Amino acid sequence: MNAESDERDGAAASADPAPATGGVTEGATEDVVPGVAEVDPELGSRAPGFIKASRALHLSWQVGVFMVGLAVVVAGIIMLPLPGPGWLVIFGGMAIWATEFVWAQLVLRWTRRKVTEAARRALDPKVRRRNIALTVIGLVIVAVLVGIYVWKFGIVMPWKIHE
Repeated sequence: MNAESDERDGAAASADPAPATGGVTEGATEDVVPGVAEVDPELGSRAPGFIKASRALHLSWQVGVFMVGLAVVVAGIIMLPLPGPGWLVIFGGMAIWATEFVWAQLVLRWTRRKVTEAARRALDPKVRRRNIALTVIGLVIVAVLVGIYVWKFGIVMPWKIHE
């Protein structure tokens, strides 16, 4: 499932970490808060050493992690239309997968980067003013439409309907 993490040893892990960063160049600090150095953990399996030592044991570990993560993600998908924290549970399942699989680690890094960018954009004063103005305009439109409906058809309470 993950050949890169199966064959990793001390020499292979320190060989060339640059390709595993997803093409991020040195000095790129767009996601870093000023004054705080953020270093992404190394990609690959986080299984204990005795599990990584045996290929069969590591493969069964990966299958187990995949199945547990899949169960959590499926539960999150079920919670999307139903009451419950669907997206939170889905990201929890992705975090379970990210303990073992590089592709899940990259997806979580991408998601964290996008959420950070969105939060930064949302806090921009110009964007906040625009969002407030659009919300007010939308509420005015809804209020006018509700007023027209009430004026045209009136308000009839459900318990007073006589058919």
